[in-house]
Amino acid sequence: MGAEYIVFGRSVPTYKLALATYAAVAAPIVAMKFTGKKEAAVNVIQASSQDEEAFIREFIKAAEEDQPKNV
Repeated sequence: MGAEYIVFGRSVPTYKLALATYAAVAAPIVAMKFTGKKEAAVNVIQASSQDEEAFIREFIKAAEEDQPKNV
């Protein structure tokens, strides 16, 4: 039929090696799609008081306004 390679003492056709390569590349991608990706909590501030939390939120808001937005 076509070319063959000797792998671990056995003759393996090239099309089987190609299919094994496709499976080895596609398996992690498919696994990542089906495993749930947990979203990190957004804007969690570990402050010791309400005043400190308000200051941090105001500081972040001011910093975001100063920074140009990516388009």
